[in-house]
Amino acid sequence: MCPQPYYSTSTADSMMFIKVHDTENGKILALCDQVLINEIITEDDIELNIKEYHDFYKGKLIDTKYDLSESIRLDEIISANIIGHESVSYAISNSIIEQENIKLINSIPYAQAYKMY
Repeated sequence: MCPQPYYSTSTADSMMFIKVHDTENGKILALCDQVLINEIITEDDIELNIKEYHDFYKGKLIDTKYDLSESIRLDEIISANIIGHESVSYAISNSIIEQENIKLINSIPYAQAYKMY
């Protein structure tokens, strides 16, 4: 967990990829900072291999002003995978995740959220 509230330190025009995956149970939301789309982030024995799985994240390129409702309604999300400073900040500001759900790998924030029934 982050020891203090998370806020992005990047500029407002930083870009992220958003992609919505339809499943029979609902929608999976993927958000990833554009600068991370071809990266492998590691720390100790933890690895986030965005490079190998970039198709999962690489959808529409958006900025922090993007209206999330153009892609998905919050009540449709059954799972969310969010990686990067801009994406995590955007997800918090759009009530997709909460502060306490953020983890860090090599100083890169990420979060996974699941809807429980």
